[in-house]
Amino acid sequence: MQRWHLPSVEASGKREPRVLFSRSEARGVLIDLQAGDELGDHRLHESALVYVVSGTITLDSDGRSVECETGTLLTFASGETRSLAARSDARILLLLTPWPGEGHFSGGEQVDPARMPAQAAEPPLSA
Repeated sequence: MQRWHLPSVEASGKREPRVLFSRSEARGVLIDLQAGDELGDHRLHESALVYVVSGTITLDSDGRSVECETGTLLTFASGETRSLAARSDARILLLLTPWPGEGHFSGGEQVDPARMPAQAAEPPLSA
């Protein structure tokens, strides 16, 4: 078992998200946003779940805009276009599945689902 207390994990913002775990089934990423930060229109090769750990964000997808407060869970299909903006300081958990999705890496790039970037989270809390 692995366990994280999401409000207390250190993350350093939208440009340096904190990868919590990475394996072929899924990748978990914690992202801190400051009020006014935006993640413009983007699409992923994976299905995505977004959980608002704290704060408030506005999410736009398919011409629809929704405000999401702490505790909100959203799901997105692979290839679905979306954007989000932080209305207050916010923390979101992004789960990508499967990891990596087909076409995520361009030809020649290493495709190791367990590869953890340098800013990955410290080992999870003990059970």
